[in-house]
Amino acid sequence: MRFVWAVVAFVLAAVLIGAGIAQRTIFQGPDSQSAQVAIDDPAPFVVIDGEVLRTNPGAQTLIVRGEGEIFGSFGRTADLEAWLADSDYNQVVLDDEGGFMVDRIAATTTDDAAGDDTATESDEATEEPAGRNPRGSDLWLDSFIEKDRLIADNMQLPEGTSLLIAYDGTANAPDDIVVSWPLDNSTPWAGPLLVTGGIVLFIGLVLYVLGIRHQRRGRGPRRKGPGPLPVTQPIDISALPAREREAIETSEPGRAEVEPVQPEVEDAEIVDEKDEPRGQTSMRAAQVSRRRRLLVIPALGLTALLAAGCSADSWPQLGEASPSPSPSPTVVAPENQKPPAVTDAQAKRILMNLSETVAEADAALDLDLAATRLEGPALAARTTDYALRAEVSEIPVPSVIPTDDVEVVLPEAVDEWPRTVLMLSKSTGDETVPPVLLTMTQADPWSNYKITNIAEMSADAVFPEVAAPWLGTSLVPADSAFLEIAPGDLAATFADVVDSGEKSEFYDQFDDLALNLAKSITESRQAVVQGLADKGAAETTKAAFDMVPTADEPVSMTTLDSGAIVAVALTDTESVTPTSSDVVIRFGDNADAKALTGVTESAKGVETTYEFQLFFSVPAKGSTEQIRLLAVHQDLLSVKVIK
Repeated sequence: MRFVWAVVAFVLAAVLIGAGIAQRTIFQGPDSQSAQVAIDDPAPFVVIDGEVLRTNPGAQTLIVRGEGEIFGSFGRTADLEAWLADSDYNQVVLDDEGGFMVDRIAATTTDDAAGDDTATESDEATEEPAGRNPRGSDLWLDSFIEKDRLIADNMQLPEGTSLLIAYDGTANAPDDIVVSWPLDNSTPWAGPLLVTGGIVLFIGLVLYVLGIRHQRRGRGPRRKGPGPLPVTQPIDISALPAREREAIETSEPGRAEVEPVQPEVEDAEIVDEKDEPRGQTSMRAAQVSRRRRLLVIPALGLTALLAAGCSADSWPQLGEASPSPSPSPTVVAPENQKPPAVTDAQAKRILMNLSETVAEADAALDLDLAATRLEGPALAARTTDYALRAEVSEIPVPSVIPTDDVEVVLPEAVDEWPRTVLMLSKSTGDETVPPVLLTMTQADPWSNYKITNIAEMSADAVFPEVAAPWLGTSLVPADSAFLEIAPGDLAATFADVVDSGEKSEFYDQFDDLALNLAKSITESRQAVVQGLADKGAAETTKAAFDMVPTADEPVSMTTLDSGAIVAVALTDTESVTPTSSDVVIRFGDNADAKALTGVTESAKGVETTYEFQLFFSVPAKGSTEQIRLLAVHQDLLSVKVIK
C-alpha cells in the first residue's frame, strides 16, 4: 500500500510543479504594452504632452531611434512652449478617443522687427537665429543624450510637464518614437505551487523508502550455506559385515533396523538476521541509511531550487497593510499660487554647472566665459579681478563657489520672466571656505541663470525661516511699504550709518554684525588718513570718502515671517587729491593702482572704488526686530587717475 501512496504522491507532485512552471513560462502574459508615435511631417522638435505619457498607469519608458546623438529633456509644458515660441515643432497630444494625435505648431515670433530701425538694443539681444540648440539649457528639469538609441525608463512625469525630443535644433527630430508602460504579469500562485509540489515529492520518496523497508522485513530469516539433503532409506543390518553388525546389536539389542540418519553437512547452520555478528549488521544498516539519503537529497535539492528561482511576484502579497498616516505640518499655499521657478534638484544642478563655468573662467581669465554666468555686481567684481591678475601674479584666484551642501533653495514662484532664485551653499570638504549666499536670475526662456549678487555668510548670522523649494516665494517691490525699510532705500540707509556712525537716525535699526561692518569701514578710512599723515603728506594731500548705492536694482525675496531677504550693492569711493598744483600723488608700492591705471603717479589725484555686496534680513513693518546682516563681500572695483 505504501507503494501505491508513493505513486500517487509522485503524480500529484508532477502536476503541482508542472502547473507552477507553466505559470512562469507558457501561461505568463507580456510585461509591458507599447504604442508607436507616428509623425508624418518631421520638424526640428517633437513635444510629447504629459497626458500622452500618462495614458496608462505605471512608469513610462521612452524609446527613440535615430542616427547620431539624440537629445531628450522634460520640463514644464508652459516653459517648453515658451522656449519653442520662435520654432516650428510637432506636439503629440491625445485625441477625443484617447489615441495619439500629432499637431504641427508654427513659430509665433514674427520677423517684423528685423526691418524696424527703431528696435531697441535689448530686443536685438534676445533675437536668436532659427535652429536653437536645446542642450545645456537651465530650463529643463532633467535632460539626457544618447547616440542612435535613446532610452528613458522609469519616468513618471507629473501633471503639467512634457517631453522634448530633438537632435541639435536644426535637423529634423527623430520620428521613430515608442512609448511603453508596464503590465502586471505577476503569478502569485507559482511559488506556492512549486514549493507544495516539492513537499509532496519529498513525501512520496519517504513512502517509497518505507515500502522497500517493509518488503525486506517481510521475507523472514535467511539460511547460510546449502539446504538439507534428502532422507536416506533404512539400512539392512544383515548385509553389513559381522563386526559392524555385532557392534550395532550390542549397543541397541532387539533392534533390527537403523533409523534414517541425517548426513552431517558442514556450515548448514540456520542464521537469523538478529543472530548475525554486530559488525556485519552495522554495515548493512549503514548501507541502507546511505541509500535513503541518496533518495532524499534530490528531492530536497529540487524543492530548494524551485523556491529560490521564484521572484517576489511569484508569491501572493499578503499582510501588506497600508501605512497609517501621520500628522505633518500644514502649509497653505496662496490661492492661484504659481509654480516655483526651479525645483530643488534643478537648482542644485544649475549651481554645479554655474560653479564649474565660473571656476573655468577664473582659471583662464576669460571674461566672456564668465559673462555667461555672471552679471551685475558679481560680473563687475570679476572684471577688475581678471585685469589685476593679468598684471599681478601674486593675487590669488577667487574661491570656487561651493556646491557640496546646498542648504537653502528659495525660488521665485512665477510663470514669466525674469526669474530669480536665492541659494545658500556650503562646502563639506574644506572648512576654510565660508558658506556662500547668492541670487541668480534668468532673463528669458533662452538664457541661462546668472549670478547677480554673491557674498560670504558670517558664522554668527542667523538665516531666517523661508518657504520650501516646492512652494517658492515672491519678490518684494523696491518701494514696498510693508518692510521696516523699503528694499530700494536699504543701501542708502546703511551708507548713512557708515558715514554718520552713531549720529545716524537709522543706527539702532541694525544689528551688531551690521554695525561692526560699518565700524570696520570707518576704521579703514581712518587708516588711509593716518597713512598720509605718517608719510608727511597730511598738509599737501586730502582724502575724501563717499559710499553710495550702485545702479543695480536690489533683489528682495519674502520670508515666512512677512519679512524679506534683501541683496544690495554699494560702492565706497576713496579720493586722494593734492592740495596744490606743485604736489604729485605717487603710488609707491601700490601694485593694484599701477596695474589698473598703467601709471605710477598722478598730478590731480587718484580715485579708488570698492564694491560691497550685502545681504540683509529686513523685518516686517512694525516689528521690534533689528535689520540683520547675513553676508558680505568686498572687492576692489576700480582705480582711476583724476584728470
